[in-house]
Amino acid sequence: MSSPESVDEPVFAPERHDEIAALLVARGKVSIAQLSAKFGVSEQTIRRDLIVLEQRGLLRRTHGGAVGMKPPMEEQVESRAVLHSEAKRLIADACLQEVRSGIAVYLDTGTSVAEIARGLRGHVQRLTVVTNSLTAAELVCDLPGVTHVLLGGQLRRLSGSLTGPLALSNLEQFTFDVAFIGVSGLTEDGITVSDLGEAQLKRDVVARSRKVVVPLDASKFGLTDFARVGDLEMIDLLISDSEDKALQSICATKNIALRTLAHDSRNSL
Repeated sequence: MSSPESVDEPVFAPERHDEIAALLVARGKVSIAQLSAKFGVSEQTIRRDLIVLEQRGLLRRTHGGAVGMKPPMEEQVESRAVLHSEAKRLIADACLQEVRSGIAVYLDTGTSVAEIARGLRGHVQRLTVVTNSLTAAELVCDLPGVTHVLLGGQLRRLSGSLTGPLALSNLEQFTFDVAFIGVSGLTEDGITVSDLGEAQLKRDVVARSRKVVVPLDASKFGLTDFARVGDLEMIDLLISDSEDKALQSICATKNIALRTLAHDSRNSL
């Protein structure tokens, strides 16, 4: 005799598939346990759903869940600034512990890094700050003791960043003690962003930096965006509000120092 779940399956499976696909568009990732609880079906049923959706090219299955093949739609920088704002502020405070007097700092584009720039206003010290972000430039341009350089380049209005050949050429003049790099997504396969030009610039910044710090709010873990920046091994320190055990495991495997807001879990560099 068929179980109640198998009787309902033909009726509700298509609707469930649509809802799972919609969740992936909105969040970028889903877990089997959460979906099982949400729809009131077994985890085995959810696994079958994910197989179907993977065959349709809508997701990639991972251990314990799935990530969307299409990243969440990129929003204007002003809109993104209000998302997870408290977590980003706390992450920025932790990032500022890496800033000391007399060093050269690179501030990347993105709302998480913009919070670091905003936090510098409370740090009166001698710094050289280079950035390709109009937002970061505006936040640090009048700070006493800060020598400020804004890279030239082609303006990308959506993110308020300067990229392209001119920015890459300008970058060749500098070496950084610490670079704070913004990302749209981070998985075991690497870090990604939404724009090819920004991805190239980030790679070149990493190559010219003694220490690379990535501020990562929990919503970005497990996401894959359009343009690949590189492998996780390019990161020296990851600072996040995520308590995800999978992130901790990845950092330990990749020999990346992980600092969370709740505790400091440093791996040797």
